[in-house]
Amino acid sequence: MMGYEDMEEKNTPPQAEKRYLLLKRTAFVLLAVFLFIYGLIAARNFLYPIAFGFVLAYLGYPLARWFEIKGVPRILAIFFVILGTLALIAGFIIAAYHIITPIEIDFSGLADKAVENLTAMSVIAGQYFGIDTSNIAANVGRQVGSAFEAGGEQIGNVFSATTNTVVAFGLLPVYIFLFLYYRTKFMYFLLNLAGRPRRVEMVIMLREIASVMVRYLGGVLIVVFSLFFINSIGLWIIGVPYAVPLGVTAALFNFIPYFGTLLGGLVPLTFAFLIVGSPVLAFKVVMLFIVIQFIENNILTPNIVGGNVNINPFFIITGLVAASMIWGIPGMLLIVPFLASLRIIFKHIDFMNPYAFLLGEEGMEKHSIQLSKFKRITKRFKERIKNQN
Repeated sequence: MMGYEDMEEKNTPPQAEKRYLLLKRTAFVLLAVFLFIYGLIAARNFLYPIAFGFVLAYLGYPLARWFEIKGVPRILAIFFVILGTLALIAGFIIAAYHIITPIEIDFSGLADKAVENLTAMSVIAGQYFGIDTSNIAANVGRQVGSAFEAGGEQIGNVFSATTNTVVAFGLLPVYIFLFLYYRTKFMYFLLNLAGRPRRVEMVIMLREIASVMVRYLGGVLIVVFSLFFINSIGLWIIGVPYAVPLGVTAALFNFIPYFGTLLGGLVPLTFAFLIVGSPVLAFKVVMLFIVIQFIENNILTPNIVGGNVNINPFFIITGLVAASMIWGIPGMLLIVPFLASLRIIFKHIDFMNPYAFLLGEEGMEKHSIQLSKFKRITKRFKERIKNQN
């Protein structure tokens, strides 16, 4: 007769078969992930205008709903929202243009100016290190010429990419209109998908997503406008010409979280190094934007934007890098609100709650830099001085 241990051994799959099933399952998961990423890259020009339309439709929903409550037909209400949004964007672009255009640079002589300044710096460095400086001017001229030729090719590529982007975003108002017009249909679809027992939770989740997207965009705008003044005042203090236009231009890059300050700092750095021709001023610009980067990353963004989306910086930075590799700049602009929406979705699904906790900032409040902490420290300091007196 077969014993209990023999029966258990017979019914248990061999270890090799278990490993095979695990490898097979892992291979299928990896294949699905790679196919998904490939699809995102291949259809990027089709997908990211739809994604922007989805986000902006969420932003325009409160105003469209308000018009409808006042008795305005849905089509007309949506038209007012889209028209008002386009007017605000146009006004912002015109205002930025009028601030930036005071920089008058002879671009035709930019290469000569760069050669002149770089040659002078190279001669000084060569004399200091005991290097022959007789051929420096010719070498610098060739290198700068090659750089400008390569830059011309890159500008052509950027223009081509920008043209494609403009064509793709020409459909953006259409996507916004359709999302707002069919929002009730989409909502009923999601409610039916969730089932009757979870309909209330689905409504709560959709409202949370709408709220976080509105608050995120508002927070980003506050950060950008704050950096208008911080950048301009800082550049003016260290003596950079055209401090306000350069400061505003650098601040506009901060629509890209975390990396925006560094990218924006390249604009005044290039101006100080090539146009002004002052390595000392360029060094001051570098030090200034290191300080601004610290302020923006550790004080402004966590307290203004980070509190709205509740996503920890690790996943924001890694998400920005991944999104830039997949969708470029549009991906970097979209990834944060979509991560915030994903965290909300995970929070409302029981078995996904650990992932919501991982994406969020819960558990790190003790080590974060918050304005409330500075207020408490200031209050304690004042009380201590008062008690001493």
